[in-house]
Amino acid sequence: MTDRGDIDMTAAEFVLGTLDAAERADVAARRGAEPRLERAIGAWERRLAPLLDTIAPVKPSADLLPRIEARIEARLGAGDDARRPAQAAILPLDRRRRRWRAVAVGASALAASLVLAIGVREATRPELAKTFVAVMQKDDASPSFLLTVDLETRLLTIRPVAAERLAGKSYQLWMKEDRVGGPHSLGLVAEGDLTPRATLAKYERDVIEKATFAVSLEPEGGSPTGKPTGPVLFHANLVQVTK
Repeated sequence: MTDRGDIDMTAAEFVLGTLDAAERADVAARRGAEPRLERAIGAWERRLAPLLDTIAPVKPSADLLPRIEARIEARLGAGDDARRPAQAAILPLDRRRRRWRAVAVGASALAASLVLAIGVREATRPELAKTFVAVMQKDDASPSFLLTVDLETRLLTIRPVAAERLAGKSYQLWMKEDRVGGPHSLGLVAEGDLTPRATLAKYERDVIEKATFAVSLEPEGGSPTGKPTGPVLFHANLVQVTK
């Protein structure tokens, strides 16, 4: 594969773990000899890392392992291998389980990433759509801020990813939509990992969904006028990632 698009897709599948064993070994062997492939793999690793935080962990049911063991014993008991303990089959099964878990997480992250990358909003049903995100890009591989909105609770959080901190300056978050005017300040972006906001409660769901969110660079402590006074460095619209 020499086409740039093929290399990028191969890198995405490698990072997400969706390749089979032979394909993954082939890509791993190519990394050292193909700088473009190595760069693409690194870019996908950086791009998808923040999105993994949006995937909720799933706890297996308490009876999952006994059910698996029972099925293994039933299969072994049907032939001459019935004398072998069921535990002999559990180690390879455990390895498969870890691979399946990685593929499931990777597939979810890939779905979210593709929506963000091509900017396509799925046809949504307002009563079901819940979580939307906006990625404020520094460049193709380095998002500066990742903004998440739960439209059911109106809870907004913003995560600094690759934004550079400047002495004596503050990043300030804004929202603008034609029906409510603006830009309206949503507060300062703290230096912590996540900055929760509760100021979206006064806005209608449809207004939030269609709004443009932006981050400006202001004097320390924020804009003194209630409007952006410094350069607006980043802006983005929301796209749906879950229902």
